[in-house]
Amino acid sequence: MRYRRLGKTGLEVSEIGLGAEWLERHDSREIKEVIDTCEAQGINILDCWMSEPNVRSNIGAALKGRRERWIIQGHIGSTWQKGQYVRTRCMPLVKAAFEDLLARLGTDYIDLGMIHFVDEAAEFQSIMNGEFMEYVRGLKDQGIIRHIGMSTHNPAVAKMGALCGEI
Repeated sequence: MRYRRLGKTGLEVSEIGLGAEWLERHDSREIKEVIDTCEAQGINILDCWMSEPNVRSNIGAALKGRRERWIIQGHIGSTWQKGQYVRTRCMPLVKAAFEDLLARLGTDYIDLGMIHFVDEAAEFQSIMNGEFMEYVRGLKDQGIIRHIGMSTHNPAVAKMGALCGEI
């Protein structure tokens, strides 16, 4: 496996990562097998944006005893409401969902705290100038997230994030 330095983080991540979304439809045994296989092949980065509780718990169980060997991207703003995924900026829901992520993964920190799914420039500005970003900065100051990242499907918003100096 080849590794690359991830931006200014100092983290060395595998060129191939585990995007764990599709693990939602698999049981704990299968998830452990996937993570075991990935690790055996040198994969060391896992993206967990999914808010569904069972997949979070199953990933946490699979990582037990080897958390320090994985770089986890955990998303802030991805919530589970009434049995389904909901992206939100409602702070009580955001905070509860992020605390749930930590608990279910069995960790007290996330390497990359990803501001979840920001596709509009106006939303980016709102996040950066509001309580959402204050919360994210607080998590970083406390060491609960080590680095701030952002997920987007919009190249213009990605550029805004890259140029802001915090992401």
